[in-house]
Amino acid sequence: MSAQAQEDALGKAYDARLVRRLAAYARPHRGLIVLSVVLLFAGSAASLTQPWLIQQAIDGYIATGTATGLAVPALLFLATLIVELVFSVLQVWTLEKTGQNVIFDLRHALVSHLQGLPSAFFDRTPVGRLMTRLTSDIESLNEAITSGLILILADAIKLAGIVVILLWMDWRLALVTFAVLPPILVLTWLVRLRVREAYRGIRAAVARLNSFLQENVAGMRIVQLFSRESAHFDEFRELNQDHLRAQLLGVRYESIFSAVAELMGSVTLAAIVWAGGVRRLDDAVTFGTLVAFIEYAGRFFRPVQELSQRYTIMQAAMASAERIFGLLDTRSTIFSPVEPVRLLSRPRGEIAFENVTFGYREDLMVLHDVSFRIAAGERIAVVGWTGSGKSTLIRLLARLYDVQNGRITLDRVDIREYALPDLRRSIGVVLQEPFLFAGTVAENLTLGDPRVQPATARAAAQAVGADRFIERLPGGFEATVHERGSNFSVGEKQLLSFARAIAFDPAVLVLDEATSSVDPETERKLEAALEKTLEGRTAILIAHRLTTVRTADRILVLHQGRLVELGSHEELLRMERGVYRALHHLQDPISAADRNYKS
Repeated sequence: MSAQAQEDALGKAYDARLVRRLAAYARPHRGLIVLSVVLLFAGSAASLTQPWLIQQAIDGYIATGTATGLAVPALLFLATLIVELVFSVLQVWTLEKTGQNVIFDLRHALVSHLQGLPSAFFDRTPVGRLMTRLTSDIESLNEAITSGLILILADAIKLAGIVVILLWMDWRLALVTFAVLPPILVLTWLVRLRVREAYRGIRAAVARLNSFLQENVAGMRIVQLFSRESAHFDEFRELNQDHLRAQLLGVRYESIFSAVAELMGSVTLAAIVWAGGVRRLDDAVTFGTLVAFIEYAGRFFRPVQELSQRYTIMQAAMASAERIFGLLDTRSTIFSPVEPVRLLSRPRGEIAFENVTFGYREDLMVLHDVSFRIAAGERIAVVGWTGSGKSTLIRLLARLYDVQNGRITLDRVDIREYALPDLRRSIGVVLQEPFLFAGTVAENLTLGDPRVQPATARAAAQAVGADRFIERLPGGFEATVHERGSNFSVGEKQLLSFARAIAFDPAVLVLDEATSSVDPETERKLEAALEKTLEGRTAILIAHRLTTVRTADRILVLHQGRLVELGSHEELLRMERGVYRALHHLQDPISAADRNYKS
């Protein structure tokens, strides 16, 4: 099934397999569930007693013209109303609390599971779809718990109670009441099919509308720069119109069902009045019984009219449960070993790639039999054309992906033998595109890790020169950071990323095009600061601009996924027809021309 087809699927209104899995999350809250069911029975009993009390008041007092004692059924009726109100409030509260607790646990399990999934999963799964799982699908299950399963049970209890009471009071009039059930069930079946298709159309329209809005809001600058507002708005208008049509189609079927069901209920009441009136004239039933029948019949059709709505809720919930548990069943391919090798709090930082072959797809390898060693404390640069596999090396080192062949070692131990948290804590990475979280500057430097003290974070900021602009902010290190750091310049965000990496005191520091987004002056300051911060650390510098790698101890040159050259800046420049020399000449043509002239 395609991803979009999975989004639009509805499936059954009840799936025992999914309900059992949901029950596992509800089991810790079974005390609240039991209390809710008890309150449900008590409230239903109080509700079903009320028409019977009316009958007693009419037949025992009003019909006989006796006022003495009439206060007893009247007070009892008032008491049942109060009991029903109190129990209903408590039942709704316990039910909502149960639903929220279950949803809390389920969302907690989802987020925890997502954090353990490999990067390959996020490469092929849109963020919007994952957000739908954590929001819309979760809320759909909450609605099923609070407005679906329990209320269906409540309706079933009331219907069963009314059937028993009606048969007990007068089975002939009861049969008149039940005569409308067959056409109601047929109508429900027909409408169910239509509502299912309409609801599928609504889901598809909402998905297309949300996707369009998310993409266009994120790319609003491009829309405005290329003056595409009118064209994009026309596309939005069409999608919005599709959504409106889908919603109105669903409303039409729901309205038809509600109207016809109400009509049939009114017809049944008329039939009860006619048949009951005839039997009353024959003294076969009392007037109070006839009034009670009318009351019970009205309560009988209320849950029947809501049956279609309950069905839609359960159908949507089962589809959401299918998608949620499908996500929870997605297995991680990257995990810590059962008995990991203990990693020193500060590893030496010796790294080796041994015959590493890797591809993001099985049929398309990115790295081919790559081997090299980095001594502890050595500074290595990695260069190459775009797509040569430079950034892939870092993703493999941090075990965001696992190699298909070969192995990577840290301090001469295969990195797959370390616990993932220990391994990743020993590697600090600064990416080309800095990312900041909403919060404060201090929180972005420490990421909430208690092992990173505030003084350490401040020292790291000072080491890279970020303290200069931080101290000018309102609140300093407690200054607010907006979503994705939108209130900071690219250079400032990059400085904070540098400071964050250094604050965790990693043994290995990786700079993946980390200075490409800053201005030359800031780049010079960073390079000066890095001279101090890189002391005693193994450093891997990935760069397109070769001016940033000249001071590296050695330079690795990748070409089409293979390690083709290795040496210092001067050694690589002396290689005739070398890849590094070609890259250098392209980036520094004046210098190259001057060398050729002198030669």
